[in-house]
Amino acid sequence: MGENRIMTWKEAFCKSPGPRTAKESFILYVKGLCMGSADVIPGVSGGTIALITGIYEQLLESIKSFDSTAVRRILSFDLKGAVAAVHVRFLVFLLGGIATAIISTAKLMNYLLIHHPVPTWSLFFGLIAASVLVVGRKVTSWDKTTLPACMLGVAAAWEIVSLVPVTTPEDMWFVFLSGFIAICAMILPGISGAFILLILGKYAFIIGALKNPFLVQNVIILFVFCAGCLAGILSFSRLLSYMLSRWHDITLAVLTGLMAGSMKKIWPWKEPVEVAVIMGKPHVLYERNIIPKEGMSMEVMAAITLAVIGFFIVIALDRLSSPKKTAVPQ
Repeated sequence: MGENRIMTWKEAFCKSPGPRTAKESFILYVKGLCMGSADVIPGVSGGTIALITGIYEQLLESIKSFDSTAVRRILSFDLKGAVAAVHVRFLVFLLGGIATAIISTAKLMNYLLIHHPVPTWSLFFGLIAASVLVVGRKVTSWDKTTLPACMLGVAAAWEIVSLVPVTTPEDMWFVFLSGFIAICAMILPGISGAFILLILGKYAFIIGALKNPFLVQNVIILFVFCAGCLAGILSFSRLLSYMLSRWHDITLAVLTGLMAGSMKKIWPWKEPVEVAVIMGKPHVLYERNIIPKEGMSMEVMAAITLAVIGFFIVIALDRLSSPKKTAVPQ
């Protein structure tokens, strides 16, 4: 009779893959905080943080766990069975951290990027530079296959961040496609989903719909956009997971290249070339990187110092998160 006992919600949640202790749950929540903080920064991807904190592949597996079996369980009202099968516990703590960061840091990041752009971008530049080294070390062997793969990633990211926004249709098929592409970019390290929406000419369109989400037309727009995001994240996470399991080093080399190429967008010193007013606020559509004209001024020295601090923060975090090797008794 014990085998036929109905599983409780608590048992279903505890059976779900994810952190097993309070310490592991807290660490995962903090990693979510870091990912959320990165997601509110244009040009910086939460996927980069997931990669350098060692949860990237687990994140892909968690998204992949929402498969046809889980859907069948939900449709047959076996909700507890669905919760036990998918990686709900992992996603609850990670998404909790992401949501907390987005809500609490969005205004701060926006203020820093507007009023103190050079110091802020300098810190991020150091963070990403170290991230390239950290992730690059995860590649077992740099050879005639991984090096070209890395160069391909660099070239792809370099071109993407250099694109100028275009005028695109407002038909529902393109709204769906925009959501699909933007969420795929969000999963990839080095490429910002918000930046992709700007390139596709749909950033202001989606933000406008979010400002009045209960209008019938906007409900339709947001539903189609979210459907595109859902289709994108479910399909693309499977592709990335398959590539990492089949061609681990080559895939990591491409991801390393994507981060390296995206550093063009994060270079601290920029000069606006084209600006447009979107939703009443000026947005830089195209800018070029420049060398600081002040020489070794206090501002430049401060920027370099912050870049170095950012670099060593990532190196230190990598050392702390790397498993310690235990001596084998002779």
